[in-house]
Amino acid sequence: MNAITILIRFFDIILSLVGLFLTLPVLLVILVLGFFDTGSPIFRQQRVGRDKKPFTLVKFRTMRIDTANVASHLANRSSITGLGQFLRRTKFDELPQLWNVLKGEMSLVGPRPCLFNQDDLISEREQRGVFNVRPGITGLAQVNHIDMSTPQLLAETDAEMIQNHTLKNYFRYVIYTALGNGAGDRVK
Repeated sequence: MNAITILIRFFDIILSLVGLFLTLPVLLVILVLGFFDTGSPIFRQQRVGRDKKPFTLVKFRTMRIDTANVASHLANRSSITGLGQFLRRTKFDELPQLWNVLKGEMSLVGPRPCLFNQDDLISEREQRGVFNVRPGITGLAQVNHIDMSTPQLLAETDAEMIQNHTLKNYFRYVIYTALGNGAGDRVK
Protein backbone atom coordinates (compact mmCIF):
# COMPACT_ATOMS: atom_id res chain seq x y z
CA MET A 1 0.00 0.00 0.00
CA ASN A 2 1.53 3.33 -1.00
CA ALA A 3 1.33 6.63 0.90
CA ILE A 4 -1.42 8.11 -1.29
CA THR A 5 -3.63 5.04 -0.76
CA ILE A 6 -3.17 5.31 3.01
CA LEU A 7 -3.94 9.05 2.98
CA ILE A 8 -7.03 8.56 0.84
CA ARG A 9 -8.31 5.84 3.19
CA PHE A 10 -7.65 8.20 6.13
CA PHE A 11 -9.67 10.97 4.46
CA ASP A 12 -12.40 8.48 3.50
CA ILE A 13 -12.81 7.56 7.18
CA ILE A 14 -12.71 11.14 8.46
CA LEU A 15 -14.99 12.60 5.78
CA SER A 16 -17.53 9.75 5.97
CA LEU A 17 -17.72 10.07 9.77
CA VAL A 18 -18.14 13.84 9.54
CA GLY A 19 -20.66 13.45 6.71
CA LEU A 20 -22.74 10.91 8.63
CA PHE A 21 -22.68 13.05 11.77
CA LEU A 22 -23.57 16.32 10.01
CA THR A 23 -26.31 14.80 7.88
CA LEU A 24 -27.87 12.69 10.64
CA PRO A 25 -30.97 14.94 10.95
CA VAL A 26 -31.44 14.84 7.15
CA LEU A 27 -30.95 11.06 7.12
CA LEU A 28 -33.62 10.64 9.79
CA VAL A 29 -36.12 12.89 7.98
CA ILE A 30 -35.55 11.03 4.68
CA LEU A 31 -35.94 7.71 6.51
CA VAL A 32 -39.34 8.74 7.90
CA LEU A 33 -40.49 10.22 4.56
CA GLY A 34 -39.32 7.06 2.83
CA PHE A 35 -41.58 4.93 5.00
CA PHE A 36 -44.55 6.96 3.76
CA ASP A 37 -43.28 6.96 0.16
CA THR A 38 -42.53 3.25 -0.38
CA GLY A 39 -42.82 1.55 3.01
CA SER A 40 -39.16 0.55 2.69
CA PRO A 41 -36.84 3.58 2.60
CA ILE A 42 -33.51 1.73 2.51
CA PHE A 43 -32.35 0.09 -0.70
CA ARG A 44 -29.72 -2.66 -0.55
CA GLN A 45 -28.18 -4.22 -3.63
CA GLN A 46 -25.28 -6.54 -4.34
CA ARG A 47 -22.61 -4.72 -6.32
CA VAL A 48 -19.19 -5.55 -7.73
CA GLY A 49 -16.47 -4.34 -5.36
CA ARG A 50 -12.69 -4.26 -5.40
CA ASP A 51 -11.18 -7.43 -6.89
CA LYS A 52 -14.72 -8.25 -8.14
CA LYS A 53 -15.81 -9.21 -4.64
CA PRO A 54 -19.50 -8.65 -3.86
CA PHE A 55 -20.64 -6.13 -1.29
CA THR A 56 -24.02 -4.72 -0.32
CA LEU A 57 -24.46 -1.12 -1.42
CA VAL A 58 -26.83 0.93 0.73
CA LYS A 59 -28.87 3.87 -0.60
CA PHE A 60 -32.18 5.53 -0.01
CA ARG A 61 -34.86 3.95 -2.17
CA THR A 62 -35.86 6.15 -5.12
CA MET A 63 -37.89 3.63 -7.09
CA ARG A 64 -40.94 1.52 -6.34
CA ILE A 65 -40.20 -1.73 -4.53
CA ASP A 66 -41.34 -3.87 -7.50
CA THR A 67 -38.81 -2.28 -9.90
CA ALA A 68 -36.65 -4.78 -11.78
CA ASN A 69 -33.13 -5.33 -10.46
CA VAL A 70 -31.33 -3.68 -13.37
CA ALA A 71 -28.96 -0.78 -13.88
CA SER A 72 -30.65 2.62 -13.54
CA HIS A 73 -30.32 3.43 -17.24
CA LEU A 74 -32.38 0.29 -18.01
CA ALA A 75 -35.13 1.07 -15.48
CA ASN A 76 -38.29 2.87 -16.50
CA ARG A 77 -38.61 6.52 -15.41
CA SER A 78 -42.15 5.82 -14.17
CA SER A 79 -40.59 3.61 -11.47
CA ILE A 80 -39.16 6.68 -9.70
CA THR A 81 -41.33 7.95 -6.85
CA GLY A 82 -42.00 11.62 -6.07
CA LEU A 83 -39.60 11.56 -3.14
CA GLY A 84 -37.18 9.57 -5.30
CA GLN A 85 -37.05 12.35 -7.89
CA PHE A 86 -36.08 14.82 -5.17
CA LEU A 87 -33.50 12.46 -3.67
CA ARG A 88 -31.89 11.82 -7.05
CA ARG A 89 -31.84 15.50 -8.00
CA THR A 90 -30.16 16.47 -4.71
CA LYS A 91 -28.05 13.28 -4.57
CA PHE A 92 -29.37 12.69 -1.03
CA ASP A 93 -30.10 9.09 -2.06
CA GLU A 94 -26.33 8.53 -2.00
CA LEU A 95 -25.82 9.61 1.63
CA PRO A 96 -26.17 6.10 3.15
CA GLN A 97 -23.18 5.03 1.04
CA LEU A 98 -21.04 6.93 3.53
CA TRP A 99 -21.57 3.82 5.66
CA ASN A 100 -20.07 1.69 2.84
CA VAL A 101 -17.11 4.09 2.76
CA LEU A 102 -16.64 3.90 6.53
CA LYS A 103 -16.68 0.08 6.36
CA GLY A 104 -13.97 0.12 3.68
CA GLU A 105 -16.14 -1.37 0.92
CA MET A 106 -16.08 1.89 -1.02
CA SER A 107 -14.13 5.13 -1.23
CA LEU A 108 -15.58 8.59 -1.65
CA VAL A 109 -13.79 8.69 -5.02
CA GLY A 110 -13.59 5.73 -7.34
CA PRO A 111 -15.43 3.96 -10.16
CA ARG A 112 -19.17 3.65 -9.48
CA PRO A 113 -19.90 0.05 -8.49
CA CYS A 114 -21.81 -1.89 -11.10
CA LEU A 115 -24.20 -4.82 -10.87
CA PHE A 116 -23.01 -8.36 -11.50
CA ASN A 117 -25.34 -8.60 -14.52
CA GLN A 118 -23.65 -5.71 -16.36
CA ASP A 119 -21.45 -8.02 -18.42
CA ASP A 120 -20.28 -5.44 -20.99
CA LEU A 121 -19.16 -3.00 -18.31
CA ILE A 122 -17.49 -5.72 -16.24
CA SER A 123 -15.58 -6.92 -19.30
CA GLU A 124 -14.46 -3.38 -20.22
CA ARG A 125 -13.38 -2.69 -16.63
CA GLU A 126 -11.52 -6.01 -16.33
CA GLN A 127 -9.47 -5.17 -19.43
CA ARG A 128 -8.42 -1.88 -17.83
CA GLY A 129 -7.74 -3.02 -14.25
CA VAL A 130 -10.60 -0.94 -12.82
CA PHE A 131 -11.48 -3.61 -10.25
CA ASN A 132 -8.06 -3.22 -8.59
CA VAL A 133 -9.40 -0.26 -6.58
CA ARG A 134 -12.34 0.36 -4.27
CA PRO A 135 -15.46 1.56 -6.03
CA GLY A 136 -16.57 5.08 -5.14
CA ILE A 137 -19.50 7.39 -4.68
CA THR A 138 -18.15 9.87 -7.21
CA GLY A 139 -15.31 10.24 -9.64
CA LEU A 140 -14.13 11.59 -12.96
CA ALA A 141 -16.97 9.94 -14.90
CA GLN A 142 -19.67 11.33 -12.60
CA VAL A 143 -18.43 14.92 -12.71
CA ASN A 144 -18.31 14.61 -16.51
CA HIS A 145 -21.86 13.17 -16.73
CA ILE A 146 -20.71 9.77 -18.03
CA ASP A 147 -22.93 6.97 -16.78
CA MET A 148 -23.21 3.20 -17.10
CA SER A 149 -25.16 3.42 -20.37
CA THR A 150 -21.82 3.78 -22.21
CA PRO A 151 -19.70 0.89 -20.84
CA GLN A 152 -16.56 1.41 -22.92
CA LEU A 153 -16.41 5.17 -22.34
CA LEU A 154 -17.11 4.69 -18.63
CA ALA A 155 -14.38 2.04 -18.25
CA GLU A 156 -11.89 4.24 -20.15
CA THR A 157 -12.75 7.22 -17.94
CA ASP A 158 -12.48 5.09 -14.78
CA ALA A 159 -9.04 3.85 -15.89
CA GLU A 160 -7.93 7.42 -16.59
CA MET A 161 -9.09 8.48 -13.12
CA ILE A 162 -7.19 5.60 -11.50
CA GLN A 163 -4.00 6.43 -13.41
CA ASN A 164 -4.23 10.06 -12.25
CA HIS A 165 -5.42 9.39 -8.70
CA THR A 166 -3.93 12.12 -6.53
CA LEU A 167 -5.08 13.84 -3.36
CA LYS A 168 -5.74 16.96 -5.42
CA ASN A 169 -8.05 15.04 -7.77
CA TYR A 170 -9.68 13.21 -4.84
CA PHE A 171 -10.68 16.50 -3.22
CA ARG A 172 -11.57 18.04 -6.58
CA TYR A 173 -14.13 15.30 -7.33
CA VAL A 174 -15.53 15.42 -3.79
CA ILE A 175 -15.93 19.21 -3.95
CA TYR A 176 -17.42 19.18 -7.47
CA THR A 177 -19.96 16.60 -6.38
CA ALA A 178 -20.80 18.42 -3.13
CA LEU A 179 -21.40 21.60 -5.15
CA GLY A 180 -23.86 19.79 -7.41
CA ASN A 181 -21.67 19.06 -10.42
CA GLY A 182 -22.00 15.59 -11.84
CA ALA A 183 -24.90 13.30 -12.34
CA GLY A 184 -26.09 9.89 -11.36
CA ASP A 185 -27.04 7.25 -13.84
CA ARG A 186 -29.80 8.39 -16.12
CA VAL A 187 -33.10 6.58 -16.24
CA LYS A 188 -34.79 5.92 -19.61
